[in-house]
Amino acid sequence: MPTSDLRLRPLRLDDESAVRAAGEEMAAEDFEFAIGLTPQTEWPAYLDSLDREHAGIDLRPDRVAATFLVAVVDGVMVGRASIRHRLNDFLLAYGGHIGYGVLREHRRRGHAREILRQSLVIARAHGVDRALLTCDDDNAGSIATIEGAGGRLDPSWPLAEGPPPRRRYWID
Repeated sequence: MPTSDLRLRPLRLDDESAVRAAGEEMAAEDFEFAIGLTPQTEWPAYLDSLDREHAGIDLRPDRVAATFLVAVVDGVMVGRASIRHRLNDFLLAYGGHIGYGVLREHRRRGHAREILRQSLVIARAHGVDRALLTCDDDNAGSIATIEGAGGRLDPSWPLAEGPPPRRRYWID
């Protein structure tokens, strides 16, 4: 499947069941698909919270303005991206400007590479000239994706403590 068909878009009202299913699937890998979504969260309230976070309105002290998008190919949700418009201390060490994930059944098709490519464009539109990305030291797929996008390992920063330890990359 060509990755050029992949599109990043905001969540919609009719995405709830797909997002909740993706969240359950990715939780088994210790990955939070829909950041901050709990089983008790009402879907319209969640969508509103994403809109407020994007605009930087009423942010909790541990949050920064961010854009959350799902990756869709031919109407099927294959992954997601979270693009932070700036960094706080936690993101500087662990999260970076861009976080992305691809659902297991859609991996090894170039989707992560395309999600990252499009996310970098969006980050730049929000004033991020030099993007920080992090990944687990044992995640060969993310390492290859980030390095393939021009990511340079940060030699001045030791691997963040884990387990597993985390790598930090910069993309200009």
